[in-house]
Amino acid sequence: MEEEVLPGEIVFNIDVMLAKRKMSVTELAERVGITIANMSVLKTGKAKALKISTLIKICHALDCQPGDLLEYREK
Repeated sequence: MEEEVLPGEIVFNIDVMLAKRKMSVTELAERVGITIANMSVLKTGKAKALKISTLIKICHALDCQPGDLLEYREK
């Protein structure tokens, strides 16, 4: 199966919100209920998918909106 070519990408700006909230990746992973490895995949932009329930938990933990975390960039 051929991989779909997309016109842009979604960048996950977790680092920015972690710095603003003075929170570690480990603490965020614990609050959200996912492994540090999975949080790192999200943080580095290597994730191919994101469950809405996980996004809700991240927004709750960081007291932010989805738009504070997600950014669309043209390729």
